[in-house]
Amino acid sequence: MRGMGHMNLRYRFITKCLIMVIFLIILHSHLSSRQCSALSAIEEGRDIHEQIIRSGWEKDVFVGAALIDMYAKCGCVESARQVFDKIEVRDVVLWNSMLAAYSQNGHPDGCLSLCSEMALTGLRPTEATLVTVISASADIAALPQGRELHGFSWKHGFESNDKVKTALVDMYAKSGFVKVARNLFERLMVKRIVSWNAMITGYAMHGHASQALDLFEEMKGGAQPDHITFVGVLSACNHGGLLDEGWKFFESMVRDYNIGPTVQHYTCMVDLLGHCGRLDEAYNLILQMKVRPDSGVWGALLNSCKIHSNVELGELALERLIELEPDNAGNYVILSNIYAQAGKWEGVAKVFIVATREPVLDNISFSRIFRGVNQAAESIEYVGHDTSYMQI
Repeated sequence: MRGMGHMNLRYRFITKCLIMVIFLIILHSHLSSRQCSALSAIEEGRDIHEQIIRSGWEKDVFVGAALIDMYAKCGCVESARQVFDKIEVRDVVLWNSMLAAYSQNGHPDGCLSLCSEMALTGLRPTEATLVTVISASADIAALPQGRELHGFSWKHGFESNDKVKTALVDMYAKSGFVKVARNLFERLMVKRIVSWNAMITGYAMHGHASQALDLFEEMKGGAQPDHITFVGVLSACNHGGLLDEGWKFFESMVRDYNIGPTVQHYTCMVDLLGHCGRLDEAYNLILQMKVRPDSGVWGALLNSCKIHSNVELGELALERLIELEPDNAGNYVILSNIYAQAGKWEGVAKVFIVATREPVLDNISFSRIFRGVNQAAESIEYVGHDTSYMQI
């Protein structure tokens, strides 16, 4: 009888493993295949989930972690959380899966809140736990929580872990504490490309152009730059108004490193050219782009048109932005201000008329400005965000 019991347990274990393997293969094939749309993937995933519920495996931590991962990859964070909440006995892998689901789908607050819950259980975090939640705090520049996680990670013996320290470098750099970030950066035993990128990007986003470019030169002696590196470098040139240097790095990226420009690289260059008053060059660069310009590219041009009061290109940029993001009222406001700066009040009125035809005016407030036109007071309404009244 004892032998039969052992055989039965072994059979159950093998069956469980087979179920897991088949389940994961199905999920991987559906979520990884480029031929499968997100909609069909989630439909297939829910069908598999229902089969798991009927088989009684839904509360298994291994199956639960796979389900959470599936829902996370489909962007269904609420469904992932429902799976998580139904599992009473949770291991660190399950917690990590849910933390990653929040972090990867743009819910850093949810990730940090869940981390606090995990800490109360007394469960020891892993490298993956800390990298995920520190990265979440970096995404929203949540310095107080980031500092707590810094101490929490040191308390659990991760002070020598380069991946955790790199996440902290990124968090402190994004929060503006570049000196603390650099101190941690210099303590890394091995500086990987992600570490260099975090530090360069941190310098760039806070206006430390010379430090970012100096670090890039130092980096070239020990690591191969990638496309993210050049986003940071071009951003540094943009913040520093370094047009010649920006062109040099942009061309070097393609020529010396065989890195094709992405929309982020083009956005940096359009913004740099625009801020330097080279609006025609910025527009020509957009026309020459090998990737489709997104709202960031056209938005950079529109903002530059506002700075330099270029009505013609401003109109063109807004036309493209309306196609890409018709619900963004801010774009209409910028163009109306461009018209106002040029004294073209009929243009301001035209923007308002166009905006009223789009669904952008929901929950938007108006300001009324009185201007004298031909010795008569004419009222012009324009769009402003809620309580943030913009003065023309």
